[in-house]
Formats: sequence, structure tokens, C-alpha cells
Amino acid sequence: MALVLVVLFIVVPVMEIYVIVQVGQVLGVLPTVALLLFESALGAWLVKREGRRAWHTLRDALGSGRLPSRELADAALILVGGTLLLTPGFVTDVAGFFLVLPITRPIARRLLGLVLARRATLLVSRAGPVRGWPAGGGQGAGGARQPRGPRVVQGEVIHGEVVPDHPEDDTPRR
Repeated sequence: MALVLVVLFIVVPVMEIYVIVQVGQVLGVLPTVALLLFESALGAWLVKREGRRAWHTLRDALGSGRLPSRELADAALILVGGTLLLTPGFVTDVAGFFLVLPITRPIARRLLGLVLARRATLLVSRAGPVRGWPAGGGQGAGGARQPRGPRVVQGEVIHGEVVPDHPEDDTPRR
């Protein structure tokens, strides 16, 4: 997380300044400022249009009773892309347009899904064998007793059937 913050607050602004200076040397000061203003205005218009479209599709999905996962991902990408487009600079504008444009947003959505899936896998693998409970006897650091929970047991598989505690209560449980 610290590396992400260093990149966000140090590397990106330095890179933006460098690119703006390089573009300014090629085009001149006034055309560079005009280009930055034009990109910001175009980005604001695009975010407004795509944001409305995402809002309507989200409402339609909720109205039809289906899970709006794609619509929520699009809304999040448009929000982040809009923030990047409002940040002055060429590099953040390129990233913002990538997240907001309807042609490139499916690629960004796919990348977001891969990142989230990897993050979830890492969190689950760090949590421990089963729901974060220790695998060995419930003893934590320093011999302190941990709450009892399901444990992972290695060994033979015993086949059998589940018998309810109360014979009159034979309704299947979920």
C-alpha cells in the first residue's frame, strides 16, 4: 500500500510535469494550455454522458431484479476515470479516457475483475486454513486460547450419514 501511495503522490505528478513541459516545448505554452483545457472540457462532457448511461443501466438492472455487477463496475470505472480527467495533465487524461470511453471500458472492466480476483485469492490464502481459525488446537501466540472454530484435520475420510438430534425434526437444513 505504501508503494501505491508513493506512486500516486510523487511519481505521477513528476511524470505529469515532465510530459507537460515536453509538450510545451514542442507546441508552445498557449497551445499546451489550450489542449489541456480542451481535454478537460471533453472529459467532463464524456463523463456526464457515460455517467447518465451507467446510471440508467444500473436502475434497469435493479428494476429487473438481477445482480448489477457489470453496471456497478462500469459506474466505478467512470467515477475513477472522471477523477483522472479532472486532474490536470496528459498522462492522467489518457488513463481517464481509457476508463471512461465505452470502447475501452470493457478492457478496463476485465482488468479490474482480474485484479479483484487476485486480491481476493491473496486475502483468502492469508486468512488461514478455514475462516482464519488456527489449524492446531486453538492455541494462539503466547499460548493464549483462541475462540474455537472449524479446524482442518488431516487423515482418513469416514463415510456415514447425518442423523438429526431430534427424530421429529427431520426437515432438511440449508
